[in-house]
Amino acid sequence: MPRTVHIIGAGLSGLAAAVRLSERGERVVVHEAMQQAGGRARSYYDTVTGLTIDNGNHLLLSANYAALDYVRTLGSQDGLVGPPSADFAFMDIASGQRWTLRIGDSRLPFWIFDDARRVPGSTAMDYLKLAPLVWAGKSKTVGEAITCAGPVYDRLAHPLLLAALNVDPPEGSAALAGAIVRETLAAGGQACRPLIATGLTEVLIDPALRLLESRGAQVLFGHQLRGINAGTRAESLDFGSDGVTLEDGDAVILSVPPWIAPSLIPGLSAPTEFRAIVNAHFRYVPPAGMAPLIGLVNSTTEWVFAFPDRLSVTISNGDRLVDRPREELARLIWSEVSAAAGITADLPQWQIVRERRATFAATPAEDAKRPGAATKFTNVFLAGDWTDTGLPATIEGAIRSGNRAADFALRH
Repeated sequence: MPRTVHIIGAGLSGLAAAVRLSERGERVVVHEAMQQAGGRARSYYDTVTGLTIDNGNHLLLSANYAALDYVRTLGSQDGLVGPPSADFAFMDIASGQRWTLRIGDSRLPFWIFDDARRVPGSTAMDYLKLAPLVWAGKSKTVGEAITCAGPVYDRLAHPLLLAALNVDPPEGSAALAGAIVRETLAAGGQACRPLIATGLTEVLIDPALRLLESRGAQVLFGHQLRGINAGTRAESLDFGSDGVTLEDGDAVILSVPPWIAPSLIPGLSAPTEFRAIVNAHFRYVPPAGMAPLIGLVNSTTEWVFAFPDRLSVTISNGDRLVDRPREELARLIWSEVSAAAGITADLPQWQIVRERRATFAATPAEDAKRPGAATKFTNVFLAGDWTDTGLPATIEGAIRSGNRAADFALRH
């Protein structure tokens, strides 16, 4: 009998592991506690707005090689859309000033010498002040590595790092911030082109489920793992009403949240501090010519996404907003979205999505708690954006972790 790899969780990291293993001819069974796949990266029909919306707005960049390889394998790469070059529109809500950051394709940063392409009020030397992040140690915060002030920080580094780290940047991990800078800004425009999924489920989830089905993999929904019976290796999996006995050579990949994994593997280190993300969706067709993505500064809103049928918003480090009255929050956000879109309109149909534990807090202390792929059980491996990927909690980190866990299981 061929061996089986049991994957616990059908989020992005679990699906990435399943796709990679099935490609290698392994027998794969995915066990998902919920009735749908995708975890925090999925779409659903919202009855309030009458739209299919994403439970969170996610931005990929052309440097995200693992995510791009994943969608190419799924054949859904046409669902990632964005401008042909690394252009980022911004607006200062307080002053009304607009500008577009235009990062050239070359790995050499010629764009920082051009007033028309860089942040207004900045000089070429201001960008070099971000360089200490690239080699910062894991114990340093962003605030300890660089000066968190000035036009480049306020109008570029702060919004970029806030979105990536999901904490106030000065308290965030300088090493994780450095990984973002190293893989994107420091690599030139070919690494920075923004890519937005036309729908998370449409691009990242459903094609994976179809591919797995075509390869003979099983995906079991409503199948929640209750416990692992183990000595030096996992011997069986307890799903409550049933169980699975693991044969020699079988492996398990846990792709579950960091607050669940330690209950399945006693003694496992995992992040314990989390931050919220707030997303808002408005049923309003964007005006013609509006940029697909606009970064806002001096505002509550941080990023505005222009989809064909709606305007959507992401606000990171959103703990301060999760208990705010929903309509009050919607009106505040809509006033900023209207300014960014250059429109005057009453509040349309809207939906607010608040996720209290969206990501682990990307501080040095929490980063130090992230485990690797291996566990104390010789046939159990970990996947998830909260594991030690070297990146903050992102789609790219989730997929890299799934690939890594799959490679561990293959070697096992």
